[in-house]
Formats: sequence, C-alpha cells, structure tokens
Amino acid sequence: MLGAGRGAHWAKERGGEMLDRIPMDEMEENVRESVGEARERVDEFVRSELADLRRALRKQRKRLGV
Repeated sequence: MLGAGRGAHWAKERGGEMLDRIPMDEMEENVRESVGEARERVDEFVRSELADLRRALRKQRKRLGV
C-alpha cells in the first residue's frame, strides 16, 4: 500500500509533464481517419445491401406478375 501512495504522489507531481508528452494532435488525426474509414465501409455495406434488396424485390414482383 505504501508503494501505491508513493506512485500516486509521483504521478501527481509529474502529471502535467506527462500530459505534455502525449501527442494529442496525432491521436486526434488517427481517430478521425479511423472513424472516416469506418463510415466509408458502413456506407458501402449499406449501398450493397440496398442493391441486393432491390434486386430481390424486382425478382419477387416479376414472379408475382406485379
């Protein structure tokens, strides 16, 4: 328990220095890129599914004579 207290004290004293070392701009850019790529993949998947559904609907209508 004593070690944890010392560790917490050390982190408290050096927390600002440690935060300054974190490349926030780079992290933000990486997250934005990842989210953008995920959005593109989801959009493409939805487009593909809609096209498949439209084809299936046309087949059903043709089969039913509608």
